[in-house]
Amino acid sequence: MKTQVKALVVGGGAVGTSIAYHLAKAGWDDVMLLERDELTSGSTWHAAGLLPLFNMNYATTHIHKYSVDFYKTLEAETGLNAGFAVVGNLRMAQTQERMDEYMLYASTAETCDVPYVWMTPEEIKAKWPLIETSDLKGALYHHTDGYINPADVTQAMAKGARQRGVVIERKWQADAFHWTGQAWEVTCTKMVEKGGNLVPSDEQIVITAEHVVTASGNHAQTTARKLGIKIPAIPVEHQFIVMDKDPALVDFRALGHAEHPVIRDADAQSYVREERGGWILGVYEKGAPAVFEHGVPDSFRADLFPLDLERIEDQYMAMIHRIPSCEESGLKDDFNGPICYTPDGNPLVGPAQGLRNMWLAEGFSFGITAAGGTGYYLAQMMVEGEAEIDMASLDPKRFGSWITTEYAARKNEECYDHVYILHHPDEERPACRPLKTAPSYDRMKARGAQFGCVNGWERPNYFGPLDAPESFDHDARSFRRGGWWQYAVEEAKAIRNGVGMIDASAFAKHRLEGPGAAAFLDWFTTNKLPRVGRINLTYALTAHGTTRTEYTIVRHAEDAFTLISAGAWQAYDGDYLAKAVQDKMGEFGPMCLSDVTSQTGVFALAGPKSRDLLNDVIVDADPATALSNKRFPWLSARRIELGMCPVNAIRVAYTGELGWELHHPMEMQNYLFDLLEKAGEKHGLKLVGARAQNWLRQEKSYRAFGNELGRDATPLEADLPRFVDLSKDFHGKEAMEAKGIRSKCVTLLIDGPSDADPWGREALYAQDGSRVGRLTSGGYSVAFEKSIGLGYVRPDVATVGAKLQVKMQDQLWPAEIVEDSPYDPQNARIRVDG
Repeated sequence: MKTQVKALVVGGGAVGTSIAYHLAKAGWDDVMLLERDELTSGSTWHAAGLLPLFNMNYATTHIHKYSVDFYKTLEAETGLNAGFAVVGNLRMAQTQERMDEYMLYASTAETCDVPYVWMTPEEIKAKWPLIETSDLKGALYHHTDGYINPADVTQAMAKGARQRGVVIERKWQADAFHWTGQAWEVTCTKMVEKGGNLVPSDEQIVITAEHVVTASGNHAQTTARKLGIKIPAIPVEHQFIVMDKDPALVDFRALGHAEHPVIRDADAQSYVREERGGWILGVYEKGAPAVFEHGVPDSFRADLFPLDLERIEDQYMAMIHRIPSCEESGLKDDFNGPICYTPDGNPLVGPAQGLRNMWLAEGFSFGITAAGGTGYYLAQMMVEGEAEIDMASLDPKRFGSWITTEYAARKNEECYDHVYILHHPDEERPACRPLKTAPSYDRMKARGAQFGCVNGWERPNYFGPLDAPESFDHDARSFRRGGWWQYAVEEAKAIRNGVGMIDASAFAKHRLEGPGAAAFLDWFTTNKLPRVGRINLTYALTAHGTTRTEYTIVRHAEDAFTLISAGAWQAYDGDYLAKAVQDKMGEFGPMCLSDVTSQTGVFALAGPKSRDLLNDVIVDADPATALSNKRFPWLSARRIELGMCPVNAIRVAYTGELGWELHHPMEMQNYLFDLLEKAGEKHGLKLVGARAQNWLRQEKSYRAFGNELGRDATPLEADLPRFVDLSKDFHGKEAMEAKGIRSKCVTLLIDGPSDADPWGREALYAQDGSRVGRLTSGGYSVAFEKSIGLGYVRPDVATVGAKLQVKMQDQLWPAEIVEDSPYDPQNARIRVDG
């Protein structure tokens, strides 16, 4: 057995075998895969094998599409039939709101070249008469997908991997991982059969691997303990039943009709497909429990849990309604097995936090669908340094180290029962909340705040009516303009015309200081470093020249800086920064990096009356001039005192109005809140949430990380040359310049429907009907009284005045590319003196 390899993949399910296959295909000729039992013995063996293309996540959609296309090629390569039944996938809707969801998804699917067709109830009934359609609004039909045999496709990928030189070793368990500074030493134990169980033997070896990938499926919690990290992947019970033959179905097929598509009745939380003259019913019901929170018992192998028919009774009755002919069919077999989930339902794919050359591929609730694409894109990340699509939304570090076992288990249960819940773009799920709250949380809640969750932090999305029932926020959601929309409009107007205050405490904040800090940051980021007392906006790039992180840098002294970045990406940004500091300390000099996010609260005060309000509470020898342009210019930072609260004030506003970010000690937040609220009474101060802020930043063409900014585009493609100093050397510069401009970020004003705005997931078309790009942000402009959006288009159409079309609600709506910062393009309102 080999004891030294380039890459070691731990886990022999569909995901692990795909990764090994694609690493070898990408050119690594020294890859080994370890499986503690037999290939497919984990959740792969009892998976239903469905291949749904439907997914609201851009990266996951690409992953699923690659899988569906890739699986169709395996037989020609390996000689093994993967059992792919391309029967299609019929996703039905009982309500108009469900159709609205499908229409939003469909526009997203177009951006990823995922084909689909619409079907009316009459068309469904004509093609598949066994389906009851009287209560349907319509359906979305993916005719290119279907279902596959999980074991067969895994074995086909395993054979393909072996043909490319991969060594696959079964009955070996990875027990310990040690990083030498150059490679991983993985202690492995031979597993043997004993009394029907799989137990460790006395035989051990140490495998040295430059890279390790964990694809341990249901064993993710055990993997996490061995690595000393958090992996919020915990299985949940998933049930499906196999029914006896349905005579009506047998007769239908005997007449020469093709097999039914996978029938998804989302409003009934279930799916159905044919199986040997009968039907399989799978459900995503409420009450399914998480299992193996602390690891899989050694006695659990290819085992199942007892079926809980009471839990799925409603879904069973719904199936009889949808396919009446199955009512007399008996129960032939049942499955209740563990399927891994994560708190947001998307897998964990990418480098592990704090570790070098350790890659995670965990938490796959749709593992068969995602396996092929995960192997393809993860291999790109490992071999080439980056994937061709932005994989940040799947990065394991989107969940910070604050996540506990209890949190992950409860959120994963919620995620399971939300598989078929309407996925509003403005949805907020309630489990495990509130958990992380700023001190002013109760005050804001008392004033009508309806909260969103960002990296665990409760952050106001908008402020609703004070007398709203508990269900108001849920009832306000929609695929169109939800009940919250009118409140966000008033909040946006308050900032444009008066003064508003936004809680921005969730911002990620890292402090870097020491003799090497300035030289390091000059190399690490694209922009000129600010002078002492000033700030700048800048970017850290990947080695491929694309945008890895956006920072606002505040320079407190020659060798002391605060780096502020998006709240949702605290661990993601911090890990990248920490590893870079560690790598470069010997070159640039000593540095100390600390995360001060939880120590510092932030209120953003913005609007034409913001200076007047602050003048009333600032403690200064000359309060009338303390906030003037002369003493406190735009893009500068000063320590000031507001009443008894010391504040690091930054003159900047993400909303494009006169404003300040007030960074304050978290323990003094309630004092500062009360002070500003009382002083703001005479100025008409309004509390403002994140949704209004999102609209306002689009009016200024301010790009957002995770939307316009990511690892699939450079800052130059984002059309941000003013934040890139090409006169200096910085990390990723040559790669950035070599990429050129493949697409370009633009701002669009949209004459859309009267009851809806874009969400930032929609396809963009030219006048001739050709697709030219996609939106990455969307919303409503109070300044222009129409929809607005940012997105990427082909460079040849990225000109001011170009007429495009946006796909919304299955229709094309006129849009026009406008100049950047269509609202106050000269920044006169931001710079106004007082």
